[in-house]
Amino acid sequence: MVLAAAAAIVFRVNLPISVALVWLTNPLTMPPIFYGSYLVGTLVLNQPEQHFSFEPSWAWFIESLSTIGPAFLIGSLVCASIASLIAYFSIDIIWRRSVRKAWLARNQ
Repeated sequence: MVLAAAAAIVFRVNLPISVALVWLTNPLTMPPIFYGSYLVGTLVLNQPEQHFSFEPSWAWFIESLSTIGPAFLIGSLVCASIASLIAYFSIDIIWRRSVRKAWLARNQ
């Protein structure tokens, strides 16, 4: 949250939204989001899905970088790019509608 807040201040973007969106990935939502990113990565890289079981250890993490890591990272990049484009254009449309509505109300 601190890094998101600092980046929001530096880049002059919406501070509350930046901090709130950090909480989209929490311990309940991370497994489906990460698995979905992995599946997208396997589709993009045209690789078969590999069976894996999570172990909270450094050895598992290092081994996973070479087995499921590339698919996960590419899938995360693709999902983040698509989500950011959808969010950007959605916010732009909402903003333009609210400005148009305010101008119409002001003219009346």
